[in-house]
Amino acid sequence: MLALPRGGVPVGYEVAERLHLPLEVYVVRKLGVPGHAELAMGALAGDGTCVVDEKLVHSLRLDDETLEEVIRREAEEIRRREETYRDRQPQADVAGKTVILVDDGVATGATMRVAATALRRRNPAEIVVAVPVAAYQTCVALREVADRVVCPFTPGPFVAVGLYYEDFDQTSDDEVRRLLAAAAERTGRRKSA
Repeated sequence: MLALPRGGVPVGYEVAERLHLPLEVYVVRKLGVPGHAELAMGALAGDGTCVVDEKLVHSLRLDDETLEEVIRREAEEIRRREETYRDRQPQADVAGKTVILVDDGVATGATMRVAATALRRRNPAEIVVAVPVAAYQTCVALREVADRVVCPFTPGPFVAVGLYYEDFDQTSDDEVRRLLAAAAERTGRRKSA
């Protein structure tokens, strides 16, 4: 089970515990529109895989320099999070395995799309996207990059992931590390942080 940090880690922890699976992070970052950071114009994975909503970039008249600056900044944040969360542990070998990608929800699907696209290059047997809440059309679109999409709640009209949680406080780096350490101890994969 691979959780997209930060919000996907608490969800992934609970699902991994119930399914008796190891939990790891898969760090990706949204490429937010300058001045409107919550609006995704694409997303970036740690291996350099990048998906960009070319229509949106063109409609906003964003130049290549602006896009490259956002990509550079998010690549730096990916490196920081990899160091913070992975404790120099290598990425799991997913070749020939079923990979379950988990997040706290999906609005545009940019980060989940880049995660599945990047992971596909590592030859998993199957990629399953699993989220508790998402926009219906985004779930349909994610079937282009995932073998299965599991989402029990697709309200319409969909506004934002946070609206469907009683408590949607931001997950901290410390909480991510704590949950990963607890999951690793549970599965005997490594010592706690």
